Amino acid sequence: MTWSVLITGFTLGAAGSLHCVGMCGPLSLSLPVHHLSKPVKFLALLLYQIGRVITYSLIGLIFGLAGRSIYIAGYQQWFSIGMGVLILLVATLYFLNKKKIKITFLNNFYQSVQRVIIKILKSPTHLLSFLMLGMANGLLPCGMVYIALATTFTLHSVIESTTFMSAFGLGTLPAMMLIGYAGTLINPEIRMVFRKITPLLITVMGALLILRGLNLGIPFISPMMPQAGGAAVTCQP
Repeated sequence: MTWSVLITGFTLGAAGSLHCVGMCGPLSLSLPVHHLSKPVKFLALLLYQIGRVITYSLIGLIFGLAGRSIYIAGYQQWFSIGMGVLILLVATLYFLNKKKIKITFLNNFYQSVQRVIIKILKSPTHLLSFLMLGMANGLLPCGMVYIALATTFTLHSVIESTTFMSAFGLGTLPAMMLIGYAGTLINPEIRMVFRKITPLLITVMGALLILRGLNLGIPFISPMMPQAGGAAVTCQP
């Protein structure tokens, strides 16, 4: 099961990296790396991306702990279907209204994260600053991250949830490294096209979560979910 989690997470991250190019591209282009030598620039950009992966992994751990309680309660299958329906509803609202769905109660938190990013950008003192920037970037609002986190609730263990989010982050890494090097070659029009692809990806993930909850026995797409149960108790005479 671990391999299917790795492959699914990495695939979602790779597909979602098109969205990352559109949304996070400007931040990557603002990184103060242009004056650095090529080896140091590569290391700085890599540390920035690793920081994002670390944050995604930690969030996956937290959500995995929450999802574990859902699994133990025996609601995992129905939760997967419910999350899929909710995601399809969000995608439908986007297609109808052409507006992004915002979670307003998180705005203050996101504004605090943005202030931290701006502060680090103004005075990057060493390479670890890029690692901290990446970790902070992983906390910014992102539709694809929300979808990935919704998926972690349907996994069987905390290890799988953490692994899934790590693989998701690694899936976004190639495209984000590329934009760090050649971002100026990707004009705003192309980035806008990438952003428009996001609702389609969200729709696909919603459908996959529903299929996953249906327990159809299809590898990777709808594997059988084991039912949680306690250990058997043997009564001794």
